[in-house]
Amino acid sequence: MRAVRSSAMTRTSPEPRLRHGRAAVAVSFFVQGTVFALLVTRIPALQDRYGVSDAALPVFLAAVPVLAGLGSVGTEYLVRRIRPSTVLRWIQPVVGLALLAVGSGSTLWQLGVALAVFGLSVGALDASMNMLGVSLQRAYGRSIMLGFHAAYSLGGIVGASLAWVGAHQDLSLAVLYAPLVAVLVPVALAASRWYRDGSGPSEGAPRSGMPSDPRPGAMKGLLPLCLVMAFAYIGDATVSNWSAKYVEDVLHGSEQFATVPYNLYMATTLVGRAFGDLAVRRVGAVTVVRAGAVLAACGFAVVAVAPGAWAGLLGFTLLGFGLCVIVPQTFAAAGRLFPRSSDAAVARLNIFNYVGFLVGSPLVGALGEAWSYRGAMLVPMVVVLATLRYSRSYTTEPARYGGGHERPRTVDVG
Repeated sequence: MRAVRSSAMTRTSPEPRLRHGRAAVAVSFFVQGTVFALLVTRIPALQDRYGVSDAALPVFLAAVPVLAGLGSVGTEYLVRRIRPSTVLRWIQPVVGLALLAVGSGSTLWQLGVALAVFGLSVGALDASMNMLGVSLQRAYGRSIMLGFHAAYSLGGIVGASLAWVGAHQDLSLAVLYAPLVAVLVPVALAASRWYRDGSGPSEGAPRSGMPSDPRPGAMKGLLPLCLVMAFAYIGDATVSNWSAKYVEDVLHGSEQFATVPYNLYMATTLVGRAFGDLAVRRVGAVTVVRAGAVLAACGFAVVAVAPGAWAGLLGFTLLGFGLCVIVPQTFAAAGRLFPRSSDAAVARLNIFNYVGFLVGSPLVGALGEAWSYRGAMLVPMVVVLATLRYSRSYTTEPARYGGGHERPRTVDVG
């Protein structure tokens, strides 16, 4: 009986330059996750250092995502002229140095300037990182974006842990940040030599992130993904900003126990992303995103009705496993829908990261004060469920990968 060899048997491994590029971008995600966690977990120390009042603190905090959105917009235009790898190579050290400046000043104007630089550079960094991730996934021909975001989650856990050590040892922010920046910046620069951009013009030639004469509505198909990105970050902002208060004030957990849900959320996010690419390859992005949305909605429902702190912990666990897949797959879907203008699509999509963050925390806080915090948890539940309406945007059919590494769904026959 003649056997027909499966084309999967002849599938070649990715080229070394692709593997090196993948590792280098993962390092960038890890460094960014660490740096960002070092900032957000030490907000109370920053408030004490600079004497920022409770009334003024939200203004400073809101300025960072607003400026990050502007940085992402600027990156869309910047990558028309220079490659995303070049932007990422030089903007990541700026983010690290801005963190050090945030922890080293002594007056409010110094804090304002440092946070402004941090916000603008973070927007450019997030956009260029995900541009490279999307182009690498296209070159690989299979899902790898969740792995990059897993590296970010790991960096967040490391950064939060280092921040805890600094607080426990009563280290000043400058003393905490200086040695870490001295290590992380050179590591990022060393890894940047292996960055790999997608196919395009030769180095130094003008680039085009968008068609030279974009028609109105040319990227109309991006709108559903923008909404999903905002929905996901409304959910994420709810957990990061309100989980501790909710457990302590509503579920009557101890002050120490109140720190556990967010740490568990981060850990489950890491685990979910570490194995998420395998799930996408097995069952497809649409199924994974739908499952993530349902799981996250169930998590919010459990949190809303939880009778006590331990039951609430189960809800936050479900949230981590559910929300973790949505953002990476949304970036990947933008790359598939707009293969010839993926850099522009990613930059625009990245803006809604910050929109969700800006909307989510104040929305839940306002509803909690005016109504109840249990009821407020139902709002992100409904918002996340709305992702199901747009899940068809994640299909791979309109623009299949063309890198030659997609595992064909064929089998040996006799």
